[in-house]
Amino acid sequence: MQSALAQPALQARRREVSSFAASISALPTRIATLAVESLIAEASLTPKPGLVDSRGPGAHADLDIALMHRSARSLFPCFREMARAVTGMTPSRQVREKLAAIGRDGEAAMFAATGGVNTHKGGIWSLGLLTAGAVMSSRPGDAVEIASIAGSIARHSDSRMPSDATNGSRVVERYGVPGARGEAQDGFPHVVGVGLPALRQARSRGVGETFARLDALLSIMAKLDDTCLLHRGGPKALDTAKSGAAEILRLGGTSTQAGLDALDQLDIDLLELNASPGGSGDLFAATLFLDSLNQLSSGLPVDLDQNGDFSQWKS
Repeated sequence: MQSALAQPALQARRREVSSFAASISALPTRIATLAVESLIAEASLTPKPGLVDSRGPGAHADLDIALMHRSARSLFPCFREMARAVTGMTPSRQVREKLAAIGRDGEAAMFAATGGVNTHKGGIWSLGLLTAGAVMSSRPGDAVEIASIAGSIARHSDSRMPSDATNGSRVVERYGVPGARGEAQDGFPHVVGVGLPALRQARSRGVGETFARLDALLSIMAKLDDTCLLHRGGPKALDTAKSGAAEILRLGGTSTQAGLDALDQLDIDLLELNASPGGSGDLFAATLFLDSLNQLSSGLPVDLDQNGDFSQWKS
């Protein structure tokens, strides 16, 4: 028989266990929400060179900002199911194939929402792996650990992977670049080693959040062998994007007038080449995702500034 003195401690422990269980059950929804909001934040960031933003379609005649937002929202069930499916698991071929199957369903939902336009296929790949990494991580705000776990998953094979060549796989074979798969398998070095440090360094200098995000995107562009650029415009487009982004940063970034003027010129140059740094855009969304996870785990308010009510799709 328990003493009266033991009862308050037992009740407190039960409340603690109940709170922990509720937190675990809510985790997939929280992570999926951040993944979607990161995609929307990437699309909304303005002005971006060659990419869809609030000004227009960039180099993508078949895209616009509303379509990008609709596509991102359609992926909420996909990311939530991924998070639920890998809860309590560790990286393995089983996990890789489970995520791939859910991702293919997510692609179908995306195409249904966009009328067959590919808006976020790369985002499903990168954010899907990072979603799984976030669930499996013992330190949910540790970007390096999350990306490392995601890389471990990506290095496993998927026996059901379609054999048809894609634009990305053709570029990888032709130019010998890592591509989206290589980036993931290496633990997302352009996210944890380039995008996140640039974002945080810009904030530490006291620049506005829009400028900090633009500088983070440009930092990725300056380093990444972007397969989207290579597919659309070959080495000339890639060189234009990398050198142009590096020049903007050399001038002090987008918070300076010289940097903004150079950004406008880079946008013009990429549009003339019909080239878009879509791979950099995907990795920038991943940067925002990991940054928001760190803020959430630190008890800080997460504000991705989406200007939208998500109550209708978070169900």
